[in-house]
Amino acid sequence: MDLFDSHCHLDDSSYTGDLETVFERARAAGVSRMMTIGVTLGTSRAAVDLAKTHPGVYASVGVHPHDAQACSDAVLAELVSLSRNPEVRAWGEIGLDFNRMVSPRDEQEKCFVQQLETAAELGLPLIFHERDSGGRFLELLRTCPPSSGAAVIHCFSGNRAELTSYLDLGYYIGITGIVTLKERGQSLRRLIPQIPASQLVVETDAPYLVPEPDRRRFRRNEPAFVRSVLLKLAEVRGEDPEALGRRVFENTCRLYRIEVLV
Repeated sequence: MDLFDSHCHLDDSSYTGDLETVFERARAAGVSRMMTIGVTLGTSRAAVDLAKTHPGVYASVGVHPHDAQACSDAVLAELVSLSRNPEVRAWGEIGLDFNRMVSPRDEQEKCFVQQLETAAELGLPLIFHERDSGGRFLELLRTCPPSSGAAVIHCFSGNRAELTSYLDLGYYIGITGIVTLKERGQSLRRLIPQIPASQLVVETDAPYLVPEPDRRRFRRNEPAFVRSVLLKLAEVRGEDPEALGRRVFENTCRLYRIEVLV
């Protein structure tokens, strides 16, 4: 099974000292491709550096809503410059997070719209983060919407109405290890059969959200564990894991505009 971890944070300090081993375990598990995500200017630089030095690793650049207060014109200009590297295949993770409110609401909204417009000018697909925005995310998204197939809702955990809106817009739905968790994943498992196979991608969000059964042995998530996400996804949908895995791999390559065959 050829797998693509569509969203991970390989620059995280938890990988200091054994990152090469993490890559080895990923490839042993069939994970041939990974998208490492930028959430600040610094992490975007780190993501690009990792992608440049590791075959099969790609990068995104962007400013997370938690860091919206740092989303200056100068930062955006540097991110645009970084995005010209061929290893950069997406802009994000961007969006709104009204749960923790690490950055004020007005700063989050301003940063989000600026990045929507910037990504549109660059023609890059988008990686979206949304949490507890009460519909505001979709309101702002409609001011500068990416085209169908040019965005993914990272770590989807919304309700039926939100899912329908995202699917109608033609966006991909990112499924994490939450789907494997007995209680936390219940509502997600109920919605998963409604998602067309053509709009599914899998992700770890590593080092966060360790899936079952891996969390019984490990406290840190890593790309190798995206296999557990895919297997649970296939179980919930009643589909053959190999066939679904191939479809999801192709979806991810299409989202990030990467050739399926090396």
